[in-house]
Amino acid sequence: MASAAHIRLGVNVDHVATVRNARGGVHPDPVKAAMIAIAAGADGITAHLREDRRHIRDDDMVRLKAQLTKPLNFEMAATAEMLRIALDVRPHAVCLVPERRLERTTEGGLDVAGLFGQLMPAVGELKKAGIRVSLFINAEPRQIEAAVKVGAPVIEIHTGAWCEAVTERRTAIAAAELQRIKEGALLAHELGLEVHAGHGLDYVTAEHMAGIRQIVELNIGHFLIGEAMSIGLAEAVKAMRAAMNRGRATAA
Repeated sequence: MASAAHIRLGVNVDHVATVRNARGGVHPDPVKAAMIAIAAGADGITAHLREDRRHIRDDDMVRLKAQLTKPLNFEMAATAEMLRIALDVRPHAVCLVPERRLERTTEGGLDVAGLFGQLMPAVGELKKAGIRVSLFINAEPRQIEAAVKVGAPVIEIHTGAWCEAVTERRTAIAAAELQRIKEGALLAHELGLEVHAGHGLDYVTAEHMAGIRQIVELNIGHFLIGEAMSIGLAEAVKAMRAAMNRGRATAA
C-alpha cells in the first residue's frame, strides 16, 4: 500500500473524449490530455470504456496503454465483452463499476454482495493476468466485506452523495455521508483492502478526502476537465495536487 505521506491523484479523461465525440474526428485527444495531466503531477490516468462508447473508445484504451508513462486504470462493467478487452489491453488496473445505459454518469456503487457469483470469476481472471482489481462501491460494511470475499485487493468509495450534499449545503446529510465514508475507509483498511475514493470531487471536497489517512488515491475527472476550460488542464491538475497535499498534511 502507498505511504500515508502521499495520496495519489488519478485523472479521468473521459470527458475530453465527450467533447471530441460531440463533433467527431480526433480533437481533442484524451491521450494528449492524459500526457498533460501526468506532466502536471497526476499519478495515473483513469478511463471508462462504456458499453455504448459514449466517450472513451476502444482505440483510446489501446493508445493510452501504449503511450502512458504512469499507470492506466480501466473502468468497466463486469461483462464478457469488457473482460475480453481488459485482458487484451492489460492495463495496470481495472475498476469494476455498475453501468446502466440511460444514466448520465455512474450512479451509486456496485452491488458486490448481490452480484457475488458474477464478480468472483471476473476478479479471478483479471488477477490471474496480473491486473490490479478495484471495486467501486458505497461505503457500506456489507459491500466492503463482500469485496474481501470476492478477492479484490482494492475498493474505491463512491463519494458522490457526500459531494452533492456539500454542494447543496445540506449540512446534516453531508455530515452523515462523511461519517459513513470515514467508517467505511477504516473498516476496509482494517480488513486489508487498499482504499481509493472518487466521484464528484472538487478542490474543496478532495482536500477533505485527502485528510482521511486510510484513503491512498483519489480519482477525479469531470471537475478537472471543466476547470481546464478556464485555466487549462495542467493548472487544474496542479491546483488539485496542491489541495490534496494540504488535506494530507492534516491527516492524523
